[in-house]
Amino acid sequence: MFDTPGVYIREIPSGNRAIAGVATSNTAFVGTFGRGPVNRATRVTSFGEFERIFGGLHAGSETSYAVRAYFLNGGSVAFIVRATAGSPATSTASVDDLDFAAASPGTWGDRIRIGIAHDTNPPNFTLLVREYDATLTNVVREEAFIDVSITPGDARFVNDVLEENSELIEITNMPPDPASLPTRTSIGGGDAVDLDALLEGAAGDFTPLTGGGDGTMEGDAGWAAAALNAIGGAGAEAAGRGIYALNAIVPQVFNLLCLPGAANFAAGGDGGAIYQEAYTYCRNNFAFLLVDTPPGTNRGNIQTWLGELSAAAGPNSALYYPRVTGPDPLNPLTPREIGASGMAAGLIARTDGTRGVWKAPAGTEARVSGGNPVDVMTDRQQGPLNTSGVNVIRTFPVYNTVIWGARTLDGADARASEWRYINVRRLALYIENSLQRGLQWVVFEPNDEPLWANVRMTVNSFMNQLHRQGAFQGASARDAYLVKCDSETTTQADINLGILNVYVGFAPVRPAEFVIIRIQQRFPNAA
Repeated sequence: MFDTPGVYIREIPSGNRAIAGVATSNTAFVGTFGRGPVNRATRVTSFGEFERIFGGLHAGSETSYAVRAYFLNGGSVAFIVRATAGSPATSTASVDDLDFAAASPGTWGDRIRIGIAHDTNPPNFTLLVREYDATLTNVVREEAFIDVSITPGDARFVNDVLEENSELIEITNMPPDPASLPTRTSIGGGDAVDLDALLEGAAGDFTPLTGGGDGTMEGDAGWAAAALNAIGGAGAEAAGRGIYALNAIVPQVFNLLCLPGAANFAAGGDGGAIYQEAYTYCRNNFAFLLVDTPPGTNRGNIQTWLGELSAAAGPNSALYYPRVTGPDPLNPLTPREIGASGMAAGLIARTDGTRGVWKAPAGTEARVSGGNPVDVMTDRQQGPLNTSGVNVIRTFPVYNTVIWGARTLDGADARASEWRYINVRRLALYIENSLQRGLQWVVFEPNDEPLWANVRMTVNSFMNQLHRQGAFQGASARDAYLVKCDSETTTQADINLGILNVYVGFAPVRPAEFVIIRIQQRFPNAA
């Protein structure tokens, strides 16, 4: 109702819902590590953070070296899944009827020492936890929990305090009746232990945790059989184990998946089996699998490995050859050889950030650090690998070590696939994932022309933004992409079935893989 003459303002919804593009280069690493949460995807943004949570480099973990190569070459976000194999054990200790355990399995827990000091407010106490280096002489990490209580419900109840704040230990068992614990004056061996003396590391005031074990690591005998169950295998999806721990990162996404340890047991076919399962998982999650070559692979036998990959050799995967060798921080006198998937993932992340997901992650700008190829090739030697869809790491004068190939494992010449190139396939995955998430609001809306028009406007806006950034061929939007959602794409029969069809097409920018230079000799006129 309008009672007074004047100007009135009404806000009208535009109906345009923007589609936000998903991340493009979040990389997941699944493997065994020296420490860290088990079967839980943990987001890390630097190698320093990886060292703090998962212990950094471990001689028995090729995946730890791949994570280092990832961040060294430009990676920014990684999801780390620790998949234990064999029979890992957690270090434990019992102090004054309180049972303590390391925060995760592994021999690292045997370097933890626990000290208890009296408080001025008995029966509360202070708990001092120290992690030492391998020599057990230098403290590398220390946690102090002051005025903690053994009474459930107390604001400083020790269980709750450790669960919320400690990265080193947890309490695994409290007596049924906390009141039955020794009084505070007897905890610690009878005589009062002064906190200052404890901080100075008085001998006998600390209790060691013992019994930790790493289980079967990636370089150990028996790793093949153990890893089949750890990384995937029967029951893994239901249990959220191995690669399926990544299901829990929603609403975040992973775009690249690396399984460096899987290449260590290719001989029996198990490596191929795990890569095949991982490939299916990537295909169902709009992700891309980076495959390593096994130790000992050369140009003469690489076709055997391609055969073992079988169904994993598809448009959502890429293989990098050869392995690389470089300095090993854990053993400076002996170089370490590793697969190239972490290095390649870091380069892809760097390229996405500087040029876009539509730029091929290869060429003279695709310099990589952390190792040199173990097989130095010429152009002629690379030729058969390139036509088989294998991406080669090369060393050139001036440019040093670069990735000199951008094909998917569906990119062999004989397959004549439309998904020959990594950047084209990853751009399609990016568009698919972004639209799938950005059009959730459409579900249960009335399936008629007003909805179709809204969908066309929303998707056109998203695609036009990509076109302006250089993702597509074509000077005009008409030449670069199309979006169709109308009565032709969605018939009355579709409407009756509750189906809405949206057709989206795009003209990708393919890399100039072969540059042809034509030279002709010209002769001056005889006159």
